[in-house]
Amino acid sequence: MKKIPTALAGALALLYALTGCSNPARGLKDLATGSMAKLEVSASPAPAPATPFKDALGRSHTLADFKGKVAIVNVWANWCAPCKEEIPSLAKLAIAYEGRAVAVVPISVGKGDDEAKGQAFIARNPPLVFYTEPTYQMAFAFRPVVQDMPTTILYDRHGVERARLMGGADWSSADARAVIDALLAEK
Repeated sequence: MKKIPTALAGALALLYALTGCSNPARGLKDLATGSMAKLEVSASPAPAPATPFKDALGRSHTLADFKGKVAIVNVWANWCAPCKEEIPSLAKLAIAYEGRAVAVVPISVGKGDDEAKGQAFIARNPPLVFYTEPTYQMAFAFRPVVQDMPTTILYDRHGVERARLMGGADWSSADARAVIDALLAEK
């Protein structure tokens, strides 16, 4: 058996590191365990949609408002039991990252009485801010479209979708924090 020259072995190790270990998408896939097992890393990352949504005071926002931060965008509805189960863990996640470049953005798709109940529900889960988009246009603006609720979409600091999780999850878990920390560590 021939021995590989030291310089070639070093070059191969560098190539391995550049194509495997340091690949950000690969890193997120590796973190899809435990409470994040359903995390799907975006195969072709897309920018956030420009669809406007409103806060509790009626002010208009877009996801571009959160550029520069890791944004955890949760599409939910007050009538959705798994959504309501998940919201308190998103509030705990927001508390854990207060003062850091992280935004937890729950966007309700409820209308009428559901919207009012959703606003009251979010008020009981500080520090979350109530956002609403009752026309469902935003759900269809995401690529791929949001088909199930809750759906949580993770954006990097550049406003590019990196991963999403359909269905409920424990966002206060160590598994979730590992995913957020990995996104925060990226430049």
